[in-house]
Amino acid sequence: MQRDFIWLWVYEIGFAADNSRTLNVDSTAMTLPMSDPTAWATAMNNLGMTPLGIAGQPILPDFDPALGMMTGIPPITPMMPGLGIVPPPIPPDMPVVKEIIHCKSCTLFPPNPNLPPPATRERPPGCKTVFVGGLPENGTEQIIVEVFEQCGEIIAIRKSKKNFCHIRFAEEYMVDKALYLSGYRIRLGSSTDKKDTGRLHVDFAQARDDLYEWECKQRMLAREERHRRRMEEERLRPPSPPPVVHYSDHECSIVAEKLKDDSKFSEAVQTLLTWIERGEVNRRSANNFYSMIQSANSHVRRLVNEKAAHEKDMEEAKEKFKQALSGILIQFEQIVAVYHSASKQKAWDHFTKAQRKNISVWCKQAEEIRNIHNDELMGIRREEEMEMSDDEIEETTETKETEESALVSQAEALKEENDSLRWQLDAYRNEVELLKQEQGKAHREDDPNKEQQLKLLQQALQGMQQHLLKVQEEYKRKEAELEKVKDDKLQVEKMLENLKEKETCASRLCTSSQDSDYPLEKTLNSSPIKSEREALLVGIISTFLHVHPFGASIEYICSYLHRLDNKICTSDVECLMGRLQHTFRQEMTGVGASLEKRWKFCGFEGLKLT
Repeated sequence: MQRDFIWLWVYEIGFAADNSRTLNVDSTAMTLPMSDPTAWATAMNNLGMTPLGIAGQPILPDFDPALGMMTGIPPITPMMPGLGIVPPPIPPDMPVVKEIIHCKSCTLFPPNPNLPPPATRERPPGCKTVFVGGLPENGTEQIIVEVFEQCGEIIAIRKSKKNFCHIRFAEEYMVDKALYLSGYRIRLGSSTDKKDTGRLHVDFAQARDDLYEWECKQRMLAREERHRRRMEEERLRPPSPPPVVHYSDHECSIVAEKLKDDSKFSEAVQTLLTWIERGEVNRRSANNFYSMIQSANSHVRRLVNEKAAHEKDMEEAKEKFKQALSGILIQFEQIVAVYHSASKQKAWDHFTKAQRKNISVWCKQAEEIRNIHNDELMGIRREEEMEMSDDEIEETTETKETEESALVSQAEALKEENDSLRWQLDAYRNEVELLKQEQGKAHREDDPNKEQQLKLLQQALQGMQQHLLKVQEEYKRKEAELEKVKDDKLQVEKMLENLKEKETCASRLCTSSQDSDYPLEKTLNSSPIKSEREALLVGIISTFLHVHPFGASIEYICSYLHRLDNKICTSDVECLMGRLQHTFRQEMTGVGASLEKRWKFCGFEGLKLT
């Protein structure tokens, strides 16, 4: 009997350490009182364990584990898993062993560990409510509280008459503890009646209160995140510039002094710009503003000189880089020449197979690096050539526009560009003359800054003149093309007139021969159709009206004919159709405002009449 008690105590100690996820419920552990230490030591000695008290003190100081009665079982120590102070880690795939839970009014029996875990629905956000089904018919709300209050604080219970209820906890983690009880069989007291038993099914439940609290919590977290981001942005934001003072004579004198200083020029010119935009300029302060603007203008030459100096430094750096790259390429060429000379038959036979392989690999690598650097140097030289050219190379194959309107518009655009360039040239000349006048009035030696400025202006003037000459040449070329197109047009018109004259002469000769040979046909055919063109029009109109049995208006007919020839006149077509009364007939269709004149083809009927 004592051995059974000891086994139960060891079982409870091991599972209390391994099953760290189980609920903290009151289980009636059957333990042996320590009133008889000899019997306690004898029982542990039979199990092969070191006899220890509840506090961990040794009961028998000279214990020999080899004297145990149960052979084949190694001695058990307090540091083994399940008996030590720190429990070992639980593997994730290890099934959790559930125990019997004893309550005051009921008993919970664990499910079969071989069965799969009970199915649950998807957890709603912020879930604090669980659904509990399979309750006994005689179960009361007090029993439900007695079972589930061990999981945490219960806020509310909604019990149904159909053996299920909803329980709302105070925190979300309490729901996980309640789900642990899913699958347990519940028995009220010691009764075996069907109404006093049931199988619990615990699952997540979706409640509006939980969702509302979760949304409030998410909004609060979002507000905190926005506040944190705003504080971070404000911390990283650069400080705002100081406000610009209002205009006064004292402030004007300070700004004028700052404008003369290169280090304070940016701040002073920003103040000047703000004053002008505010509208501080008036008759009283106009002279002061003009002097400040003049001071600002004096910095233009300094900035141009600084830009020229930086460009010069950049050119020198480019030249140094190009020279260094050329030297590197020369050295690469020498290294590659060494590899090639070593690869010749005279020296190649004296190297081993591994040495030959290394030499060939090194040669390939050196050639690749040399080609890369050579391409880079050629690219730098191409860029320099492109920068030296004033204008981009024009395309040699340009499409020639034959329409007179396009050539005229292009000529007008060239004229406008020519005028604008001429105006710019006049402005540059005036500026050069003003500079010369300022030099004459000063009667002092020209400083190097003015000489450099004059050189820059002269270079710009020469560039503008060259561009102007090119534009003028292009304008002359376009005018010559325009004249050529006009001459071609005149020649084509003359050829058309000659063809028309030849056609009229031929028609006259045909009519005269027909008059002499067939006087009867002349009387019948000469009056309605006067030329071959009219005969062609009659055929085309007849075909068009034949596919329009309900007729067509004269505008519709002429719109179709204009696709073939733009020179056809509406009145001529209507007159021609009016002369051929047996071929075309005009009728009025429609009623009232929709009344319309339409022409119809009646050639088949006219053939019978004639």
